[in-house]
Parts: sequence; C-alpha cells; structure tokens
Amino acid sequence: MQTSFRTRYEQDVTHRLAHARPKALVTEADLADLPPLLRTYLQRVGVVGQPRVQNFRARFWGELRTSHESGWMQIRAEQYTFLGREPARLFLVKAARFGIPFEASHRFVGPRASMQVRVASLFQVVDAKGPELDQSETVTFFNDLCLLAPAALLDVDVSWGEAYGRTLKGTLRHQGHRVSAILSFDENGDLADFVSEDRFQSSDGKTYRKYPWSTPVQAFGDYSGFHLMSKGDALWLEPTGPFPYARFEVELLVYNVGPKATVGRS
Repeated sequence: MQTSFRTRYEQDVTHRLAHARPKALVTEADLADLPPLLRTYLQRVGVVGQPRVQNFRARFWGELRTSHESGWMQIRAEQYTFLGREPARLFLVKAARFGIPFEASHRFVGPRASMQVRVASLFQVVDAKGPELDQSETVTFFNDLCLLAPAALLDVDVSWGEAYGRTLKGTLRHQGHRVSAILSFDENGDLADFVSEDRFQSSDGKTYRKYPWSTPVQAFGDYSGFHLMSKGDALWLEPTGPFPYARFEVELLVYNVGPKATVGRS
C-alpha cells in the first residue's frame, strides 16, 4: 500500500522540527556588508531585531494551469522549508479538475528533488526526478527565501553583484547546485520580481524546456510584523510571449516553528 503524500509530509516535518532550537537575533551589523538594494529590502521587511530563520511554514491558495489551453484550477497549498544541517523544501498541493481531485508533492531534501502527482489519491500520473528537477527546485528554494524568508539569505551561500538600474544579481550555491537570478526592486525598496534562467519547465516530469522563469509580486501584506509579498504570480517567458501558469496568495506565514508544534492543516 502506497504512503499518502500527507503522511510522508507530516513525517518529514515532524522529524525536522525535533531539531528546532532558538536562534540569535539579526542585527544592523549583519546587514552592513550587503549591497544597498538588498540591505534596504531586509530593513523594510523588518528582519532587524528578529530571530534568524531556521524554518518557516506557509499556506497558500490560488490558481494553477498546466498549459495555454487548459483552464485555471483552484488550489490549496502548504509548505515547510528548513535550513541548516538538514535543508529541505516540502510542498503539498491539492486541486480539482472536472470534479476529479488531484494531489501533488514536491520534495527537495538535501541535493535531490522529486515531484509526484496523483489522481484521486490513488493513481500516480507524474513521478519526476533527475538533474533538471534538482536544479529547478534549487531555483524555487532560492525564490522562496527571497520572497518569503529574506532573513534566511544571511545564512546561505549567496554571492551578490549589481546588475543594472534597481536590480541585483544573486548566485546561490546549495547542496552542490549553483543557480542565479536577477532581483528587481521598486522605488520603495520592496522586491518586485525574481527572474532566473536556470529553471526547467515540465508538466509531465519527462520533457524539459529551459525558459526564463519570473515571479512578479502583485501585493504586500503584514505577517507577524513582517512586510512581505502577499500575492504573486509565476510565469514562463516563452519565445512566443509570457505564459502565466500560477497565482498565489499567502494565507499563513510562520517562522521558526518549534518542536512541539502540531503538524497539520490548522
């Protein structure tokens, strides 16, 4: 009998939460050597005086489509991301099409990633893994840190270089992978977009195409005192034009979840 995505997700999360410990606070001195655009962004987010990030939990709702021709599906998603000695990104999605439920699991543990999709919790229609997915999930991990947990950028291996105008190039080295992105900031100093050419497009886990990937921010909100993205899109910059395929709204965002937390849907 196959293990449900939910069961495996909760087992993964519970194991990693057991190692959660209090973290030191971020200081102004920690930001001193950062490029000005990034320093301003972290100050606007409100990271100074708050604990460094060892994990975070997020919950989303939104819409998703798999091709230009397909309709938008309503989705619910939840995620845990862990940094430190056992880095991981664990992401669950539930959706339905024509009344038929779908579940998807993205699991990025250490250097390896997997993506699985099941219909009605029974029939597996996608089972993806391999170097293209490993690299793609590294880009997604980097994107999550920039948008959802910017303080964590202080504790990962990122090198920064000015690009042009109000943009900044970041290169992340993570678990043997190396990916880059261009971060664009608005006139207020908030992160407006993240574009990477290191991610692969695939709907079936078998065929991969490499297009620029963009996640423009549509709105900002307050999450426990932090000023962060509340709404955003994901799109591929295909040769024929942009292909928006996902829209997300952040419903819940919690940092440094402790070992006694209840893992679930609350």
